[in-house]
Amino acid sequence: MMYVTLFIAALLSATLLPGSSEVLLVTLQTQGYAVGWLWLVATLGNTLGSCVNYGLGRYALHWQHQRWFPVSPKQLEKGQQWFGQYGKWSLLLAWLPVVGDPITLFAGIMRLHFGVFFMLTAIGKAARYAVILGLLLSLG
Repeated sequence: MMYVTLFIAALLSATLLPGSSEVLLVTLQTQGYAVGWLWLVATLGNTLGSCVNYGLGRYALHWQHQRWFPVSPKQLEKGQQWFGQYGKWSLLLAWLPVVGDPITLFAGIMRLHFGVFFMLTAIGKAARYAVILGLLLSLG
């Protein structure tokens, strides 16, 4: 059951909603849950959460002229220019707080191939969780 909770926490924390999965990950690891399963579940949940952002970005421009659209045309253009400059490789940093979620959103807006998006995002997120768990294991 705690693996499901971790999956949901990781998924939600990767969306545009505020949240963090690291505290739960660390707690579960210190309680003796299997490190490999923790890594896999957190990575999968967090990567799929980023897929939600990608999907939102993919269809966001359909509503850009609505008054309720949360991004101004200037912000939209700035984000597109940024992603155009740094491109797909910036997805390796999609795990970063604050900037990671917009990176995945703009990958969708820029219609980056989904397979490339998924692979690079998963690599970055898997590496982050591996580092966290590895540090915990090394600290004893």
